[in-house]
Amino acid sequence: MAGSSGLLIPLVAGIIGLGVIAQVLAARLRVPSIIFYLLVGVVIGQPGLGIIGSETFGGALSAIVGLAVAIIVFEGAYHLRFERIREAPTATFRLVTLGAAIALVGTAVAVKFAFNSEAVSWNLAFLIGALLVATGPTVITPILNVVPVRDRVATALETEGIVNDVTAAIIAVVVFETVNPGATSAGLLQAFSLRLGTGLLVGLVVAGVLYYLLQYIDLSPGDAPRNSRLLVLAGALVAYAGANTIATEAGVAAVATAGIALGNIDHPYEEDIEEFKGDITLLVLSFVFIALAAQLSLDALIDVGLAGLIVVLAVALVIRPILVFVSTVGDRFTRAEKWFVSFVGPRGIIPASVATLFAVELNTVAEELRVEAEGASGQEATELLAQADLLASQAEILLGTVFLVIFATALLEGGLARYIAEKLDVIPMRVIIVGGGQVGRALAKRLEDRGENVVIIEEDEAIVERGRNDGYTVEIGDGTDTDVLRSAGAENAKTVVAATGDDDANLLVSQLASSKFGVERIIARANNPDNVEAFEDLGVRTISSAMATAWAIDNQIERPAIAHWMTDVGRTGDVQEVEVRNEDLVGKSVREVGPMLPEACLIALVSGGDRTEAEVPTAEYVLQPGDMVTLLGRRESVRDGMKLVAGD
Repeated sequence: MAGSSGLLIPLVAGIIGLGVIAQVLAARLRVPSIIFYLLVGVVIGQPGLGIIGSETFGGALSAIVGLAVAIIVFEGAYHLRFERIREAPTATFRLVTLGAAIALVGTAVAVKFAFNSEAVSWNLAFLIGALLVATGPTVITPILNVVPVRDRVATALETEGIVNDVTAAIIAVVVFETVNPGATSAGLLQAFSLRLGTGLLVGLVVAGVLYYLLQYIDLSPGDAPRNSRLLVLAGALVAYAGANTIATEAGVAAVATAGIALGNIDHPYEEDIEEFKGDITLLVLSFVFIALAAQLSLDALIDVGLAGLIVVLAVALVIRPILVFVSTVGDRFTRAEKWFVSFVGPRGIIPASVATLFAVELNTVAEELRVEAEGASGQEATELLAQADLLASQAEILLGTVFLVIFATALLEGGLARYIAEKLDVIPMRVIIVGGGQVGRALAKRLEDRGENVVIIEEDEAIVERGRNDGYTVEIGDGTDTDVLRSAGAENAKTVVAATGDDDANLLVSQLASSKFGVERIIARANNPDNVEAFEDLGVRTISSAMATAWAIDNQIERPAIAHWMTDVGRTGDVQEVEVRNEDLVGKSVREVGPMLPEACLIALVSGGDRTEAEVPTAEYVLQPGDMVTLLGRRESVRDGMKLVAGD
């Protein structure tokens, strides 16, 4: 085991190098990088080769981990935008309040009854429960990077991770004071309020100072982007250290507050800061996870044995689904999305780092009691030794249980997340609309109303702000830029709509979507009817503004009832096309399927298969797999009919 200072620099460099390799490998295999971080840590640490152990970093590891946590939490909070939280506000709020409470109490009960030991008091059970409330951006973000779920799902998971990191760390520190005989508590609620209040205050002050410096101070024009990045990095570290100096573990709340506050205020060099913080976060994340995984003693995992596995199963398969389904009652989440969120609840850096710190403190107190016992005699010595053994046992149970849950949830949930998402069909193909004007927003409203995952691309900041205020996901930038299209999700888009007022831009967007991203369906708006032929030569479905207006007027003249019915503000009626995927409907005639559909919903057209055009089916037509049926009827009836036909 390397404990000498001469080998420390090569070890640190080696860990960072292995972390970068793990990140590249994870990106190549499209799995969360945390899996490889943990595996690398186990291989080079105490459970494996023993190259790194508890003595490698001496007493500096806790400080290193703390500063790394500051950077990681700040970066995650910096990306959390209020306009994204508005996409699922109720579910998000419940997850971080009611859901967190269910996780805390449920885990504590599971720990208490799984171990059924005198060493596991209710205080220790609640300490473990508090730590395991935290999911955290360190484990959620890598999963979401390879599993592009609907924005409302991603936002709920990211917000839950960031907020629960803060509350879990503070609650755990407060509860620890009831476990550690060397600590004193001034009241649980008072201690929690002190740490949270300190973190909020310090975080807001630091965010305000950073905003002022970025907005009004000359950072040297040539070096301004670099100086802004370094300034924000220093601010995150100062917020963490300052708050922690005032109240233990208040630093996590401080950096989260500073990150959210600064990230939601317009300020210069925002993109430069985001890119820089992302790169730094990857480096510190890889180092910390590998280093902490290497500290774990194999004996600690073995000691918790079957009881630890019971806790893992309870946390992952019972408590998590309960809290998710309770938190998302009545929200816009589909059942498949609820199950996916139930499955994605891996524990990360906060429980790992804080549990390690607590275990060290308990073992230190235990050693002090043993030394004290040597100077005592009789019954007093026996009691001191018994208390020391109890603390040492609690440290082993604490560390072993927390790390077992981290390993199991990170490896299984992280490794299988994409597979589960594909099975549950929660990876939505995106619809990208280039152009956030009246046409783009009106189209986005109709598409989102029926459950499509829509992203608007717009470069006008005023239009971007208006779109976001209306609740749409808007990517700011030039839609004719390949990088902007990729950032908006063009690689996972089923439809790209070029809806700007510039035909040249629409033509270029169509070309890029076809040649660079292979998008299945491209639809373009032709503002000038003379340009329709140029679009169609590319194989692009083209809507001429002049012709669309003429069609609409013609419908009002010749078919006023249905035109009014379909375009009415209240949208009482609807027409939707859906693929037949319900096996119970395949092989049945339209006559047989009709009574199975909701009231006021009927099959109007059938397309797909070997047909070149849609046709009105007879009552005897038999539905085949892959048929596309057009449902017509009342709005809610059509939506229910779509679910039936699609087999949802």
